[in-house]
Amino acid sequence: MTGPSPEKIMQIITGGWATSILGAGTHHRIFATLEEHPATAEETAKKTAISPRGAQALLDGLTGLGLLTLSEGRYRNTPEASAFLIQGKPSYLGAMAEVFLHDLSTWQNLPGVAKTGLPASANTADVADNSFWHILVPAIAALSIPVAQMAAERLGIAKAGVISWLDVGGGSGVWSAVWLGANKKAQGNQLDWPNVNRIAREFVDGFGVADRFHTIDGDFHSTDFGSAKYDFAIYAHIAHQEDPASNIESFRKFRKALKPGGTLVVNDFILNDDRTGHPFAMLFASQMLLGSKGGFTYRQSDYRDWLGQAGFKSAEIVPTPTPATLVFAS
Repeated sequence: MTGPSPEKIMQIITGGWATSILGAGTHHRIFATLEEHPATAEETAKKTAISPRGAQALLDGLTGLGLLTLSEGRYRNTPEASAFLIQGKPSYLGAMAEVFLHDLSTWQNLPGVAKTGLPASANTADVADNSFWHILVPAIAALSIPVAQMAAERLGIAKAGVISWLDVGGGSGVWSAVWLGANKKAQGNQLDWPNVNRIAREFVDGFGVADRFHTIDGDFHSTDFGSAKYDFAIYAHIAHQEDPASNIESFRKFRKALKPGGTLVVNDFILNDDRTGHPFAMLFASQMLLGSKGGFTYRQSDYRDWLGQAGFKSAEIVPTPTPATLVFAS
């Protein structure tokens, strides 16, 4: 053939297939089964209690996606599958694949939502009792672990002594879990809805640091953050679900809550000023169109402007090895 290849277009068209195959594979613990020892399709079917036909189809698909290898009739996990698709590991992303699988029907609404600019579902990101949080919050925690570790190293959390922080909209509590593990003298505080804080307390307890993790039940839009109480503050993956005015107001409350010299850490999917950036961050704008009333993926210049309006004197923007970006404001 001469001219452009349709390969990339076909990969995009079948993206939903890939999500479905991966989500089904993790649901039936295929990777966990093969991690114990390589197996044939028939052996995999028996161990996972699925049909031989279903096992073969999933194994074919997962091999085609580059997550399994096949040698002499036996399937093996690739290094990526072993690292990120084994239940129980802190880096496990399989639950996120299952969340995305169940959310595929929502994406069918995108043509209409793009026309109106308004979400079609009533269960948007601002709904406290949305049952979706119970699935999503622990599923995405693994994404934040390397970023929280990176921020802790940059801020010297491990050697900072007696410190405290406020994590607003902290979800699973993963940032506090990581930072409390690094500093045995620290105290972590999380402000979130009661149902989310219950998830966080259980999650943080798994890290053995729950005795220094404190939760504040409330809606951060209406809850006061306090005055000069904290050495650090965290605003991770919340700004994207808010409109600009809400983010400015939150940043003003953070500025008031921090002690003199304190630092606010913002973690989010942030685009360059020309709206280019990591592909995931660029795709995420449509997720916010579907799932929030005013959220979006914002530019570096937006954060600098908002933080400046809130009284912060400096904002250092730092890329990470993940789709997310860190902002250190003081």
